[in-house]
Amino acid sequence: MKHTIDAQGKKIGRIASQAAVILLGKHSPAFAKNKVSIDTVEIVNASKVDLTLKKKINDIFVTYTGFRGGLKNESLGELIARRGMTEVFRRAVTRMLPNNRLRDERIKNLTIKE
Repeated sequence: MKHTIDAQGKKIGRIASQAAVILLGKHSPAFAKNKVSIDTVEIVNASKVDLTLKKKINDIFVTYTGFRGGLKNESLGELIARRGMTEVFRRAVTRMLPNNRLRDERIKNLTIKE
């Protein structure tokens, strides 16, 4: 089943948590935590999300390469300029899913359109 979420005028976290619940399959009576749900989620109008200037500056994404001195910091504004709003939503939904072997399979059922 295909679910469509309109992001226009909404907050990133609200949309991401709604998408994560659908991708996990918790909304259906046939929920099993060891199975990937057959439902797909499509987020439309991702670039029209409600985002303040303060959030663009103060939200920092931290990644580590695994090497010495490999701690990288990037603000939300820099990430949007480099990769677009699709990457912001993908990271938000991915981090709301459980960190296990099924995470990659579940995130394949997510499509984001600017």
